[in-house]
Amino acid sequence: MPIATVDPTSGETVQKFEPHDPSEVQRRLARAQQAFEHLATTSFAQRAGWLRAAADLLEDDLATAADMLVTEMGKPIAQAEAEVRKCAKAMRFYAEHAEAFLADEPLAAPESVGARRASAGYRPLGVILAVMPWNYPLWQVVRFAAPALMAGNAGLLKHASNVPRAALYLDTLFERGGFPAGAFSTLLIGAGDVDAVIRDPRVRAVTLTGSEPAGRAVAATAGAVVKKTVLELGGSDPFVVMPSADVAKAAEVAVRARVQNNGQSCIAAKRFIVHTDVYDEFATVFAQRMSALVVGDPRDRATDVGPLATEGTRRDLAELVDDAVARGAEVLTGGSAPDRPGWFYQPTVLAGLTPDMRIVTEETFGPVASLYRATDREDALRIANGTDFGLSSAVWTDDAEEADWFVRHLDAGAVFVNGMTTSYPELPFGGIKNSGYGRELAAAGIREFCNLKTAWRG
Repeated sequence: MPIATVDPTSGETVQKFEPHDPSEVQRRLARAQQAFEHLATTSFAQRAGWLRAAADLLEDDLATAADMLVTEMGKPIAQAEAEVRKCAKAMRFYAEHAEAFLADEPLAAPESVGARRASAGYRPLGVILAVMPWNYPLWQVVRFAAPALMAGNAGLLKHASNVPRAALYLDTLFERGGFPAGAFSTLLIGAGDVDAVIRDPRVRAVTLTGSEPAGRAVAATAGAVVKKTVLELGGSDPFVVMPSADVAKAAEVAVRARVQNNGQSCIAAKRFIVHTDVYDEFATVFAQRMSALVVGDPRDRATDVGPLATEGTRRDLAELVDDAVARGAEVLTGGSAPDRPGWFYQPTVLAGLTPDMRIVTEETFGPVASLYRATDREDALRIANGTDFGLSSAVWTDDAEEADWFVRHLDAGAVFVNGMTTSYPELPFGGIKNSGYGRELAAAGIREFCNLKTAWRG
């Protein structure tokens, strides 16, 4: 895949970029290692000052950074601005809390291990490689970079090939804030070049957000050279609605939960599992609200849903819908691409799904919702857990015991009760099953790429 900015609103190539040659990759690896050796000698206070300065710069660049996101992957402008602000918030969150998250933990009774003092503390690992996707070009990277840098690690970014402007913007942001040159830098390389970078002895660990095949490939290489990985590989998140819920409110939130980021979000709700007692009511309101969404130019603030990021993304989505319809699925609204330039797809709701349809087991990346009828809560749970994914989930119920039951039994890294899944710096984020392993954000996220070092003193 060429490294290029292609405007998904028009399908036109805006700019092409030359990949870094092997000598430049080696130069950047060496610079990252040097930066890490320097970062390891700095204090939390020093790193926090640099990270806050970088957050200020990002907010100063709000208009240009948001426009960059719209141009490269079609994100509606208001959502692009929100992504920029969210990144700045996360940077300030880690600037404030990193030292406490990584504080030494003394053993309460050191005499039990024959010591005068015993403790465990978190120390940085070194250079960490991040392989990141295009759907949140800044946020996906910052939620790795902010904790990694505050822990004292250096970061290398291999970004998706269709968001090179975002990659190059991030290449300089942290240095502009005061971090040493090379503390965080971008590698403009193709997917085929990642293997060699992982194997380089200066790289100590890898984090990837992306497809399941990409995650398997990265994990296999990292495992062969005994390096840690954190993987976030997408999901097919259930959105369960039970009879005690506020059905109108659930349907309203369900629309946002499905079409956020033009439906291209790993944690977007994708499978809507509704109890039979309120199924008809929910389906009617949900389909009406989906059909009323404004599809158009993401630079227009009246637009609800912009284009999909790439032609291939739209093709894959259309194939899933077409397969389901050919096998008998009912189209409640949408179901096709509009006749216009760019990679647009109509907001779509499908019902009457059966196990032989690909859409039942594969992730839908775009504004397409799958609607299921459940006879009771056990049936709803069976449908919700009947997938190889386990990223997040949502449950709508006003029954506290029922909410607790779903929280206990849903196969997911998170459960949101009476709300839509959202990632916050304060909450751990990650999945189970084929959605990956490890956690980002909160205290868990900054500790993933640290050496938990035990100290025993006799």
